[in-house]
Amino acid sequence: MLSRRLFLKSTALIGCSVAAHPLLNTIAFASAPGENRLVVIILRGAMDGLDVFQPYGDPALRELRRTLSVGPENGAIDLDGYFALHPALDSLMPLWRVGELGFAPAVSTPYRDKRSHFDGQDMLEAGTGTDLDLRNQRDGWLNRLLQQMPNVQSETAYSIGLDDMRILDGPAPSKSWAPETRLRLSAQGQRLLEHVWHDDPLFRQAGGQAMEIIGSGVSTVEEENGPTRDARLLARFAADRLNGDTRIATFSIPGWDSHSQQEKVMSKPLARLAAAILTLKDALGDNWGKTTVLAMTEFGRTARENGTGGTDHGTGGAMLMAGGAIKGGRAIGEWPGLADRDLYAGRDLMPMRDIRAYAAWALRDLFDVSQDVLTRTVFPDLDMGDNPGILA
Repeated sequence: MLSRRLFLKSTALIGCSVAAHPLLNTIAFASAPGENRLVVIILRGAMDGLDVFQPYGDPALRELRRTLSVGPENGAIDLDGYFALHPALDSLMPLWRVGELGFAPAVSTPYRDKRSHFDGQDMLEAGTGTDLDLRNQRDGWLNRLLQQMPNVQSETAYSIGLDDMRILDGPAPSKSWAPETRLRLSAQGQRLLEHVWHDDPLFRQAGGQAMEIIGSGVSTVEEENGPTRDARLLARFAADRLNGDTRIATFSIPGWDSHSQQEKVMSKPLARLAAAILTLKDALGDNWGKTTVLAMTEFGRTARENGTGGTDHGTGGAMLMAGGAIKGGRAIGEWPGLADRDLYAGRDLMPMRDIRAYAAWALRDLFDVSQDVLTRTVFPDLDMGDNPGILA
């Protein structure tokens, strides 16, 4: 017999094996006033920004990375005479050329020195400034944003994931969706379940979500197979919602932890990231011109490679920006340099700006959110500084 506990668990994890789908993470949506769209992609595992956007013009780079391939002579694509793009993102070069791809080269959250993926991701998604704030702040910055925006109506997508995204935790409701969702019930079966859960609020809520899955048409979302299939599915479903009433979407792409054999490790998540961005562009159509994509990671990696062809947990990293609404084709923000005297703690890229400031200015310019709300509520105690001019 199907127990109450098992049913509740099953409705949250319908139709998917975690082992078979390591990419799956919660994807959630909200509607908001206006026509601008925002997509936040969390890159779980600490992406090496020095590898993705290679500062080959800095003479120290090749000394720090003697076995890792860097620079145009090793296949990277020159961007501006100083930075080069990792060859696995070659498919994004048309976006760079028309100003729909950009990056901030030296950013981080306020998280320092402990270098834990879990704490770093929590701080990134909670949007807090200190560990103390993190312990006291139970919701995520996108959820706090939704609570502050007038006439916002939460819309749900249906996902199963390895875990919840803290960025969406809080009073503003969100549900979830992911590829391969499957649930089929006859009308008689649906009536029977509704009768069974009628007097149990928790059972009724989970069952109601399952019924929404049945009626949502989610199971009709299809994509061809391949190593980037799940990323394309997430992006295509996100675009489908963003072409409707949805204005804000977020999902995650894991796989960036590159302690050894970095050149092999990085190719897979970079291919997924490129596929997600290009799928968004293709599926959004004309709405791509009103869309901003922010790809953020919990921290960067060490400037110097280690003895196993990889890099370890660091501090400063890079933030990728894409979309028809951005003013790209450029590095946005200051570059600290890679000489020993310029490194953070003698080992990491020095962050030049709080990554939250870029997100805050994007929210301000996209949705006309006041700086007071952004620095007091969405990102507590944030110094936004000058507008970096992300949007075109």
